[in-house]
Amino acid sequence: MLKIIDTHHHLWDLENNYYPWLSNPIDHFVGNYSPIRKSYLIGDLHRDAEGLDLIKSVHVQAEFDHDDDPVKETAWLQGVAHDPDSRGMPNAIVGFADLGTPDVEDTLARHAEHANMRGIRHMLNYLDDPGLRFAEQDHLMSDSNWRRGYRLLAKHDMSFDLQIWSWQLQEAATLAKEIPEVPIVVNHTAMPKDLSPDLADEWRSGLRALAEAPQVSMKISALSMMDRNWTAEKIRPWVLDSIEILGIERCMFASNFPVDSLMAGYGQLWNAYDDITSDFSESEREMLFWRNAERYYRI
Repeated sequence: MLKIIDTHHHLWDLENNYYPWLSNPIDHFVGNYSPIRKSYLIGDLHRDAEGLDLIKSVHVQAEFDHDDDPVKETAWLQGVAHDPDSRGMPNAIVGFADLGTPDVEDTLARHAEHANMRGIRHMLNYLDDPGLRFAEQDHLMSDSNWRRGYRLLAKHDMSFDLQIWSWQLQEAATLAKEIPEVPIVVNHTAMPKDLSPDLADEWRSGLRALAEAPQVSMKISALSMMDRNWTAEKIRPWVLDSIEILGIERCMFASNFPVDSLMAGYGQLWNAYDDITSDFSESEREMLFWRNAERYYRI
């Protein structure tokens, strides 16, 4: 197995921090997630990755209490990275900021004070079904106030982790075209909700439109979250189509742990990526497994 950079994982400390969705269960599209409603710390990630050559990692905001200061999560994670037992992980931090608020520039500036800070994720998934709705309102990507905050990311040398449903890709393509100065990292393979053939054409079409923007890259991850009965063969076309549409130089692999631990083992996921790309050249596989991650997240 190659060296690995996990470009999307979470940590949470339920004894010292408050995450409403973990402390108070919600109607979540993954179904019963009670097994992960407990602290998951950097040592747990290292234990899950035993036997793999995990060299670096990227932490993505874990829905720390939105009524609190989101910079507290970043500060905590920076402290984790400074602990010698962490092996420097997480090497990059993607924090939270509500880009539509008047004080967003202050929030971004305070995030930027932390050495490992690299970007922001403000989840934009929206549908009438509350279980499939993570954003405060629909069409935030077209909202002028939200866009004002989004543009500020470039000022602070931050990228944007874009989490949307596949049917929102066309709107995201417009955002990327109209504000090209902000690097976009698409989360979770652009979230084709159930890997059904009915969604495949819409997903491919939207991804092709978004891929026209050169500042866009994507993390191939969470396909097991989209289908609890996943197999390497079932996700193969989604992985290969992603790479074909965006190009090897713009794709990265990730675990989405511990969320995807509900559906798969850590090694099982990485072995699936390994199997799916077994016919690729060594240099191509290195780009997918770790080199692209070093470049996009500057780690």
